Amino acid sequence: MSFRREALVAFGGPDGGDGGRGGDVVLVASEHVSSLLSLYYDPKCYAQDGAPGQGQKMFGKRGKDLVVNVPLGTEVYEADTGLLIADIVSPGQRVIVAKGGAGGFGNVHFKSSVNQAPTEHTPGGEGEEKRLRLELKTIADAGLLGFPNAGKSSLLSALSSATPKIASYPFTTLNPMVGTVVYDDYARVRIADVPGIIEGAAKGVGLGLAFLKHLERSRVLVYVIDMAGTDNRKPWDDCRILKKEIEEYSVELAERPSIVVANKLDTEEAKANLDEFIRETGVDPVKISCVSREGLEDFKRALRDIVQPKPKFHHTHADAPDLKELPDTTGAEIPSDALRFATFLKLEKPKAKSHPSRGNIH
Repeated sequence: MSFRREALVAFGGPDGGDGGRGGDVVLVASEHVSSLLSLYYDPKCYAQDGAPGQGQKMFGKRGKDLVVNVPLGTEVYEADTGLLIADIVSPGQRVIVAKGGAGGFGNVHFKSSVNQAPTEHTPGGEGEEKRLRLELKTIADAGLLGFPNAGKSSLLSALSSATPKIASYPFTTLNPMVGTVVYDDYARVRIADVPGIIEGAAKGVGLGLAFLKHLERSRVLVYVIDMAGTDNRKPWDDCRILKKEIEEYSVELAERPSIVVANKLDTEEAKANLDEFIRETGVDPVKISCVSREGLEDFKRALRDIVQPKPKFHHTHADAPDLKELPDTTGAEIPSDALRFATFLKLEKPKAKSHPSRGNIH
């Protein structure tokens, strides 16, 4: 509440400005964030308060929003009711989880012909307070599924630039790791390395439920089988148990496309077990060895046939040009038709710039 008092100004009247609105708490999907650890150690998030109004009809400044970057695949639930508020899956997606309170009205807001000296003013509104539970489900085109020591981390490191921990003891991988397979035409396929699954995981044995949830967004399941039979396991039994666990966890997940990979074929034990595996399961797996890198190209082709990623060039085109249609360029001059195959050139006509006095009219 404020009244103008100034020399030589009679009947200055009320001039108390309104208060500023409080900031919002906003979750933003970021490709540069891979976990929710920052929120785990600093769980309380407060946006900035709005500034109070002042005299001379000065309205308060709006409070700044608190922007919290979260990884792709984050699900936001109300902690008390378990209601799903948002599913953050696309880069740059913004979700307002708590809105700031409205600013209060100053006495300038209440002046009228019959109320020329108002003393009324209102306090600012309370901002929203929510208790949320955030759950991360890894987003990847393919999920590597297998028993401990099956060689999933070795396969991920051989196909991508990811650097998962690799060791000769079980449960080396404790958290999902994501790598990207890049093809010659720059098409990309994201692969998630899920920690080892054991029998009974779908019923909560070990940390099975915590691991299996990361496969729910995968378009294709990759069953990585240790064909060498490490720890006296039988590869055909491993394949049967893995498929059973997936089916018990989610029938819809079990019906998705899958690839069976026979790993460690650089060992004599694996070669001896391969024929019996095919006979017992009726599945002819993709044969690979991460040590000798044999069969990796076959696996990449099989993965691409299912996922069908779009090729990416230096310059985006609706369709990639067919090199078979490339005209003869061996002469002294390059034909103009050949320029459309130079995908690194920007051949579109530049957009006309607007004149400052014309607004947005070209």
